Amino acid sequence: MSDKRFCLDLDLEDIKAWCKDKGLPSFRADQIHKWISSGVINTDEMTNVPKDIRAKLKEDFIFEGFDVISSLISEIDGTRKFVYRLFDGNVIETVVMRYKTGLSVCISSQAGCKMGCDFCASAKLGFGRSLSSGEMLAQVVLSQKLSGERIRSVVVMGIGEPFDNYDNLIGFIKLATDPEGLNLGARHITVSTCGLIPKIEEFTKFNSQVNLAISLHSPDDELRKKIMPIARRYPLNELIASCREYTVKTHRRITFEYSLFAGINDSDAHARALASLLGGMLCNVNLIAANEFPGSAYRRPNKDRVRRFQQLLTDKGINATLRREMGTDIMAACGQLRRSTVEDKK
Repeated sequence: MSDKRFCLDLDLEDIKAWCKDKGLPSFRADQIHKWISSGVINTDEMTNVPKDIRAKLKEDFIFEGFDVISSLISEIDGTRKFVYRLFDGNVIETVVMRYKTGLSVCISSQAGCKMGCDFCASAKLGFGRSLSSGEMLAQVVLSQKLSGERIRSVVVMGIGEPFDNYDNLIGFIKLATDPEGLNLGARHITVSTCGLIPKIEEFTKFNSQVNLAISLHSPDDELRKKIMPIARRYPLNELIASCREYTVKTHRRITFEYSLFAGINDSDAHARALASLLGGMLCNVNLIAANEFPGSAYRRPNKDRVRRFQQLLTDKGINATLRREMGTDIMAACGQLRRSTVEDKK
């Protein structure tokens, strides 16, 4: 990993400080920041910035990387997946989805994942490294540039565990909501974690308007330990207690993501246990019929079973929604993204 900062890690104040150090007029900082924040990370495209300043930028900061190895478009719903190669050869995936409210982008927080969830493709190819704040931001601004349309919302639910990269995640949120930069509303950002309790507690103290989602997938501790190794470190009762604390202190609704796996966690008993576990909490359950991928032993239940599970939750007073299936034909749906190496993409 280079000791130089990636260009999108810089906010306007950072660029102003750099310009001052180089003896450059302050308006140059505004020019450079405008280019970068619009998704231009090739200094050759900064046409109103003199060549000698562009050369100095390349000397001091990383402008390489984020080459688009492939861009796939779903024939089902138009979902688009960008496969980006970073400056050091790691490869990540980013997904742009269209909703009635506009474009939403699902970004990765790490190249690979350490959490080892048995049902997730990201866990199958090992861990590369965590992404910087700017590398998370780059997925938004570059996907926006490539799509030719403003991104309206961001979900940090791609490859990686965001709370395992907590400091850079918070840095990304600050960059994304910066009025001088992307200027995205905090309520339009959602962060998903598999349940790192100390970071949930820290995020509660952060007390932002960013939405929090918890990957739950089981109302039973023993089953959760089998499919999600993180549950061996953080028991379910402690996780739910930290989630209740979050809703009480922030007054924010929390979302529990629950993937339904046929014959594993989709029975009536599981639904009732889940309703009991979450009873009285300010929350929503987002049900996901398992997205299958080659080599996975997990299968999705039929539609009747999914609807039955949802109805049992709503009958018990739990708000439950079904996640719209998007991009499954290009392996862009929840649980299907995977970290690769450059060689995998050749």
